[in-house]
Amino acid sequence: MNASFEVFGLSTGIIHAGDSVAGLLADAADRQCGGIRDGDILVLAETAVATAEGNIIDLSTVAPSQRAQELGEKYRMDPRTVEVVLQESDSVVGGIAGFLLCMKAGTLLPNAGVDASNAPPGCVTPLPRDPDRSARAIKTAIEQRYGARVAVIIADSRTHAMRLGCSGVAIGCAGITAVIDDRGRRDLFGRTLEVTQRAVADNIVSAAELVMGEADECIPAAIIRGLGLPISDQTGVESIAADECLFMGLLRNSSDGRPYP
Repeated sequence: MNASFEVFGLSTGIIHAGDSVAGLLADAADRQCGGIRDGDILVLAETAVATAEGNIIDLSTVAPSQRAQELGEKYRMDPRTVEVVLQESDSVVGGIAGFLLCMKAGTLLPNAGVDASNAPPGCVTPLPRDPDRSARAIKTAIEQRYGARVAVIIADSRTHAMRLGCSGVAIGCAGITAVIDDRGRRDLFGRTLEVTQRAVADNIVSAAELVMGEADECIPAAIIRGLGLPISDQTGVESIAADECLFMGLLRNSSDGRPYP
């Protein structure tokens, strides 16, 4: 991996259902950074991908269940949004005002990824239905247009335990290894690394989000150029089992050994 690299934000304008994300990104790259080159890594906001794929829910069409109404009152949320969150979740672990903490596809995340930011008024966007498949399809379209080998990462923003603010996380990946296993390597003093695995895709997303923004920038994507990571046909990001996760362990067991409610 190279010690220096460049990051280019891609301004596409507002994305609508049915748009070709790959085409919009390519056109933006042609205008703003000389096109897309061999070895480039494209990072795309999940909301842009979900919107283009038509994964938008008009809350006026949602009838909240009794449970959604109860959770909405408890956590001060629109019960229609709660209903969408429940439909997108595998389970609800807990919550705070405005957010439910959910398990979804082996990942712990707020509101199961359902987001009203950058969605049309009165609407919410769940996560893309299959982020790895979306990344793979965009990768294929870009490579066919340019004849270059590239990687594509679908990005989301997440909070972290006991930290203020959001940082980037990869929810879909095609073309690079998302996590690099450094176990067995030596540290500066010759000790063998036993647990270190670098979340490369997540770190790339965080770098990209410095130029993408979260508000009205209209920059839903970025190109990372010059990292020197090998491009492959590998697809996917990795999660760990709940019983291997430190934070899930805290949620499951209180200090006196009883499960949290």
